[in-house]
Amino acid sequence: MSDDLKIYTPSHPLPAARTGQLTGFDPGTRTLEAGFRIAPQFRPLPVDVVLEKDVAVRLRDGVTIHVDVFRPAGTEPVPVIVAWSPYGKGQGTSLSVLGVFGLVGLDNAVVSGLEKFEGPDPAYWCARGYAICNPDVRGVVDSEGDSVLWDRQEGRDCYDVVEWLAEQDWCTGKVGMSGTSYLAVSQWFTAAEQPPHLAAINPWEGVSDVYRDLVMRGGMPDTGFARQLQEGSFFGRNRKEDVLAEAERYPLTNELWADKIPDFDRITVPAYVVASYSNTLHTAGTFRAWRRMASDEKWLRVHNGQEWPDYYDEANVADLRRFFDHYLRGEDNGWPETPRVRYSVLDLAGGDEVGIAADAFPPDDVTSTRFYLDGRTRTLSTTAPAEPATVAYDVGANPDAVSFLVRFDRETTLVGYPKAHLRVEARGADDMDLFVLVQKLDAYGTPLQAFTVPNQGAAAHDLTDHGATILRYKGSDGRLRVSARHLDESLSTDDVPAHTFDRVEKLAPGEVVDVEIELLPVGLVFRPGEQLRFVVSSRNLLGTLMPGIREYAGANSGQHVVHTGGEHASYLQLPVRPDAPAGAR
Repeated sequence: MSDDLKIYTPSHPLPAARTGQLTGFDPGTRTLEAGFRIAPQFRPLPVDVVLEKDVAVRLRDGVTIHVDVFRPAGTEPVPVIVAWSPYGKGQGTSLSVLGVFGLVGLDNAVVSGLEKFEGPDPAYWCARGYAICNPDVRGVVDSEGDSVLWDRQEGRDCYDVVEWLAEQDWCTGKVGMSGTSYLAVSQWFTAAEQPPHLAAINPWEGVSDVYRDLVMRGGMPDTGFARQLQEGSFFGRNRKEDVLAEAERYPLTNELWADKIPDFDRITVPAYVVASYSNTLHTAGTFRAWRRMASDEKWLRVHNGQEWPDYYDEANVADLRRFFDHYLRGEDNGWPETPRVRYSVLDLAGGDEVGIAADAFPPDDVTSTRFYLDGRTRTLSTTAPAEPATVAYDVGANPDAVSFLVRFDRETTLVGYPKAHLRVEARGADDMDLFVLVQKLDAYGTPLQAFTVPNQGAAAHDLTDHGATILRYKGSDGRLRVSARHLDESLSTDDVPAHTFDRVEKLAPGEVVDVEIELLPVGLVFRPGEQLRFVVSSRNLLGTLMPGIREYAGANSGQHVVHTGGEHASYLQLPVRPDAPAGAR
């Protein structure tokens, strides 16, 4: 059993910076009247709202957790939306959340402060005939038990809460889930448990595989954000799971890591999934879950920004309401006619296209096109070089990278899944940590980037010059430890390679091997004269996911060699939309 493999560490009480005005344990029911404002910087309630605070819910194993329920005043039963995460249910007014809103440039007045961090706002939803349930999950704040991180245990726990909510006399029996990041991930796990009264989910950007997305991306022990997540949340009275120690003890996939992947085949509930190309933490996991979930009723919207501003945007909230009105309230509002996919195309110069309708992602007319690397000319071409060539860099040198260029002579749009197929060799070493990046350059060779958040001030520039990649988009990246190159044939496709990460295959001296590297999905347009640059390096080209976390340094030495051309050519595979023939030269 994976529970036997878990490692725990003592938790600690919620610190002052994470404490909000509703954090204190105070069971009971009260009415917050229309106009109530929890603090001056937040929006007031538009209607009377009943708050049932610190309600005890007993889970199947006897553990008791506590939930806050916000619901419209009155006697008419309503559906309820659950926001499941280890962030304190009263944390919406805390200094930490205020700081996050300031970081991205969101006005606190867009919410009431009654919402859970990254969750739906009771002020909006209660006024439209919904209840909101904010739990303190197992092991968090005043709830009993030991907390776990993104695990099937959370799915079972939330199943119990969903079914408890459905039985309440104020509830219609229809339960939904919504939220970003952790609140999105918990929805994969809950839906896979198939609680009978879970009617719809709305995962808004979230990882879907703890090993591959959080602690060992590309087979590398990059645990900077995992440390921030573990040490900066899961506050409580007992113990919390020590995923950092688990990553160190179990560097290869095993039963513990398998238990931290939802059973996608069992996710059959209607789902409105929201993703972006630019969230270097969540993008791969969100698209993976979208591809693999079994639901026949699933929608995908790919936006062009960062998740928090997108989640609280007025038009996007209204769009989500149409989805929930259909599935939780039974309204015949035309939602099923909504395009199954709405994607964006970035141009990184202020001219992004959003809401482009399609039946699938990638769109059916996209063609996966190989652009071959040429080590002699340092170019990319749709024709493989006849002559073999090598290009190399020394680890730790300047530069410690090699790149290849292609200039487009007509407008060319990429939409879908890029990948790199490289033939590589390590000289003076038996392994390689490889980092790859697809950049867009203007016609003069200048790299193009774009902030994903409203805050574009001087401090935001400082944070994102190198790192804090969720705040500024610089291109599609990927990584792979070469000794972890073994492909999972059951999950790999021609567009998206998947690795087993269950073995270590070191390199012998002089051995040249083929590796396939997944890059994050793209939606990117190149105007005539603009260029694409493909970079291969021994260092983390983009830096950290978040501000203030430790940057992973590749475990590299010696010299990295990329073999191009000839019988076994290296290539970058790009998803080309047929606006016109791919105009490469």
